[in-house]
Amino acid sequence: MQPTTPPDHDPNCVFCRIARGELPSSKVYEDADTLAIMDIQSVNPGHMLVLVKPHRANVYALDDALAGAAFRTAARMARAAKKATGCEGVTLVQANEKAGAQTVFHFHIHVLPRWEGDGMELAWPVKNPPREALEEMAVKLRDVLAAGG
Repeated sequence: MQPTTPPDHDPNCVFCRIARGELPSSKVYEDADTLAIMDIQSVNPGHMLVLVKPHRANVYALDDALAGAAFRTAARMARAAKKATGCEGVTLVQANEKAGAQTVFHFHIHVLPRWEGDGMELAWPVKNPPREALEEMAVKLRDVLAAGG
């Protein structure tokens, strides 16, 4: 029989090992559900990662309470980064699955201080679908939500 809840720790997951104190990190903040650490592959000074403590592979595995805790910590870290670095902006990045550019399969949010001309590019090809296509997709999404998804 399959377990109904995911395990809270994966011994092969680098972020689980960091959250448990088994691997070193530069810890910025910790509460019961989350941990904020400096990103060892920083783009700019103040680049942090907000991790959820239990092992959850991606956003789909988060319940609403854990998702809320992660975003509360991310918002708090963004405010701290702004004050500590004097940055001109902050970008939050969260990726899911390989096609979504996720590389470490433990839910985390990048908190990335930004400056004009810092070389960090976030761009996607805008496709400007017609209003009818947008409304069709909105109907599909509302149907999923109404069905409890």
